[in-house]
Amino acid sequence: MTWAATPARTSADPAFLALAASWAQEPARQFVSLVWLAYDAMRQTMPYIDGGDLERSITQVLEPRINDAMTGFEPFYVQHGPFERETKLPAPAQPPEYDLAFVLRADERIMWPLEAKVLETPGAVAAYADDVETQFLTCRYAPFSNSGAMLAYLISGSAADALAAISTKLGCDLHDIVEHSARPNRYSKHTRRVPDGKRYPAAFDCFHLILEYPELTRTKA
Repeated sequence: MTWAATPARTSADPAFLALAASWAQEPARQFVSLVWLAYDAMRQTMPYIDGGDLERSITQVLEPRINDAMTGFEPFYVQHGPFERETKLPAPAQPPEYDLAFVLRADERIMWPLEAKVLETPGAVAAYADDVETQFLTCRYAPFSNSGAMLAYLISGSAADALAAISTKLGCDLHDIVEHSARPNRYSKHTRRVPDGKRYPAAFDCFHLILEYPELTRTKA
């Protein structure tokens, strides 16, 4: 018995593009809220974190807590490590892989990604900024979305200093997230470099969340 792929709308189909544009209209309410609820749950009962693999270890335990914070009726689910097939280069290249993503149930090619970086100090934001500039702003990440998020796992120093360093490194202003004004989070506004022939959104908002873990330390394997 052979299996054939179910026919799907192409990524250039107007109906597909309209769906991609319509589903994440309020990311601060839809997605950022869930991350903060998961973080609060994690801080209440801190799970084991592998000090030799901080980024993946934190992200792995954050995912089920996001899932627990959801009602189950959302038109999306959360996934750790999904692949972005749209921007995959020809074989043998591997597709980009997100640390976390909210995935639209109606068409699972459409995702709202979150990339995580450990900040050992507030000023250590070079790799963080590189992900924004070379992945999100080139449309390699979140090709169908007009927003996405970066998670900074800060293990020492001030969240306010980390946000200031991110602003300086990216060379842009960070704006308040009204729905979460008491939290160490902001968003920045960008114009992306859309590849020729693609109809990806050019205007892009990047959400920046500082998740503080002062009791953690990076250890050598």
